[in-house]
Amino acid sequence: MAQNESGIRFRHATAILCSALLAPSALADEHAGHTEELSPTVITAVAPSSPLTIVTNPKDPRQPVPASDGSDYLKTIPGFAQVRNGGTNGDPVLRGMFGSRLNILTNGGMMLGACPGRMDAPTSYISPETYDRLTVIKGPQTVLWGPGASAGTILFDREPESFGELGTRVNASVLAGSNGRFDKLVDAAAGGPLGYVRVIGNTAHADDYQDGNNDTVPSRYDKWNGDVALGWTPDADTLLELTAGKGDGEARYAGRSMDGSQFLRESLGLRFEKSSIGDVLDTVEAQVYYNYADHVMDNYTLRTPSGTGMMAGPMASNVDRRTLGARIKATWRWADVQLISGIDAQTNEHRQRSAMGIDTYKDLPYTKDADFHNYGAFGELTWYATDRDRLISGARLDRASAKDYRQTVGSGMMTRPNPTADDTRADTLPSGFIRYEHDLADSPTTLYAGLGHTQRFPDYWELFSPKSGPAGSVNAFDSIKPEKTTQLDFGLQYKTETLQAWASGYVGQVRDYILFNYTPTMMGTTSQAENIDARIMGGELGAAYSLTEHWKADATLAYAWGKNSSDGSALPQMPPLDARFGLTYSEDNWSAGALWRVVAAQNRIDQNKGNVVGKDFGKTPGFGVFSLNGAYRINSNWKVSSGVDNLFGKAYAEHLNLAGNAGFGYPANDPQAIKEPGRTLWTKVDMSF
Repeated sequence: MAQNESGIRFRHATAILCSALLAPSALADEHAGHTEELSPTVITAVAPSSPLTIVTNPKDPRQPVPASDGSDYLKTIPGFAQVRNGGTNGDPVLRGMFGSRLNILTNGGMMLGACPGRMDAPTSYISPETYDRLTVIKGPQTVLWGPGASAGTILFDREPESFGELGTRVNASVLAGSNGRFDKLVDAAAGGPLGYVRVIGNTAHADDYQDGNNDTVPSRYDKWNGDVALGWTPDADTLLELTAGKGDGEARYAGRSMDGSQFLRESLGLRFEKSSIGDVLDTVEAQVYYNYADHVMDNYTLRTPSGTGMMAGPMASNVDRRTLGARIKATWRWADVQLISGIDAQTNEHRQRSAMGIDTYKDLPYTKDADFHNYGAFGELTWYATDRDRLISGARLDRASAKDYRQTVGSGMMTRPNPTADDTRADTLPSGFIRYEHDLADSPTTLYAGLGHTQRFPDYWELFSPKSGPAGSVNAFDSIKPEKTTQLDFGLQYKTETLQAWASGYVGQVRDYILFNYTPTMMGTTSQAENIDARIMGGELGAAYSLTEHWKADATLAYAWGKNSSDGSALPQMPPLDARFGLTYSEDNWSAGALWRVVAAQNRIDQNKGNVVGKDFGKTPGFGVFSLNGAYRINSNWKVSSGVDNLFGKAYAEHLNLAGNAGFGYPANDPQAIKEPGRTLWTKVDMSF
């Protein structure tokens, strides 16, 4: 009850702030880093800013309806897909790769979820519009942001404020849409030359949505977040910033046997930056961060227990995870060479408790089951060989370890002693890459090719979630090997005043790829983790062409392919071919656009195999979805945008999806993917003062 009251108080405070925005006393001040101009709606994608790197503003409006979490936003970028839960809290997938193969950082820190089944994926705790910059680096082509990252690195960052003189700024938005969607956001700052304070608050709500067949899909959610940043800027080259934040929420899942009734987040961070230090040592950056996730899953807060089977009565599971990390890095510059080097460290602890009955788990102590540590050293060197040639290389060495605190495994009558109780496993893992970039002399084209290798320590979900490890092993913790990915990335970028085009491709070999096998039994489905060898390849294409001064057409294409080399079968959980076509008309103060998304059928599957979240239930048909949007800029402070997604009410489901839970009317013996929303209307008002 206390948490509900806290959420209500926060919503009331947000409403008061929104009302204050309407007061005529709000002033627009000179302020660097936050433009007052409100951007047009992005239809398909933002072109890469440099080879394999996409930088965009998460505040920029996109179609479909503005995202409710980090994964929802990432799926609008070509190459990304999402393991869908329904309304919110999906799990991002890049080029068919999932989980800790993606390094996801917020303000330089890592927020790790706690659920053994990833009901609270790391992106569940990210509200995209509260960040100023999103950076995506595809493939193992950077070593600066932590270990693993074989699929890519994702950075959600908030920029420091910069006030030339005493002043304020306020940005806010309100979104209303079908299925009870109602979001509010306030982002305000005040400061001067010596420092600033920034306060961010948002709430998001949606009811169960209707799919294309007008059937109700259990998917409602409520979320809120509040963050504050205090910055000290004694001069233009120095920053000391303290950040703190908290959030919570609940989400109903059609594809789970439980719902998420709590997503409590607590965050603290301190960073120091000093630039323009000298002729060689240019910049020093240091930070320390703390993130805590306290997640509750139950079958009684947002649904009624089934009354039959293993989930007949009320039950709950409470898991939490504390993550503490630090990083220090320095940038060195010589005549034609830049070196970024440093060290980082991270430790995280996982605990759990569960019980039958309503809220009885609160009377039990937490039990620690896992502890992880990682210490790394890295260096990334850029050599500007000529005006048109660059060679970028990086190397990283990590020492990773995990300790198993579980004294028993299984539950009920199946409880037995854990053969790896109090055991510790550790590995030393090297990673590195080298990439060559060349600008053509007679064309505005950049060509590039890079070879990267990374070794990834198995994560919590791969070591502790499976019921068993490889055949003949005592369990997954004892026997699952680190994953080793070697990948060639290549592509080109072309840019003129009227045409932007880009292409990126990859071919990779993954040794000891961690795969899950799912086997039906009388007691339910059992999971086994094993190592296989795999081959992967695919790529993304994109183009944007200005037909006239007002008309612009763009298109993107993304494809991922994988093969289980050990078994000679398809690699499961690979997204199908995805194409998007957009057309935009814009004037000085208004714009209109159309988006047509076409997805091919996925026939390359391996049933009953997948990852810790999902598996291939069967082949999926292709589909096409058509959407429209429009925006009107009233003045530099106000903008109204509106859209209709899935205009024709298409009934469809994504291939990467969870099967509907039998407790919500889906057939228990015939798994069916959760259908996506039908026709959805939304309107958003952006304000900037």
